[in-house]
Amino acid sequence: MVLSDLGIWEILGIISIISLIVSWRKRNAIWGGLTFGAFIGLIIAIFYVFSGNGFNWKIIAKGSIIGILLGVFAELLGKIADGFKRKIS
Repeated sequence: MVLSDLGIWEILGIISIISLIVSWRKRNAIWGGLTFGAFIGLIIAIFYVFSGNGFNWKIIAKGSIIGILLGVFAELLGKIADGFKRKIS
């Protein structure tokens, strides 16, 4: 498998898994994003069931990936804000 064969969701999924591994023992926004994204993905997947399209696990995975990446973004913003706070003090 070559990098050019990977789609955007596979690349984002790999980045998300790496982020989870890096933050394995810490409670932070990354794990909260995973929980929130999986929950929203589950709700959307249930709507798919009622619309007659069947249950789609990919929607839960995509919701989880988006949630993890939003958690990473929130963690980075927190670190940037702490850096600015230290410079000002």
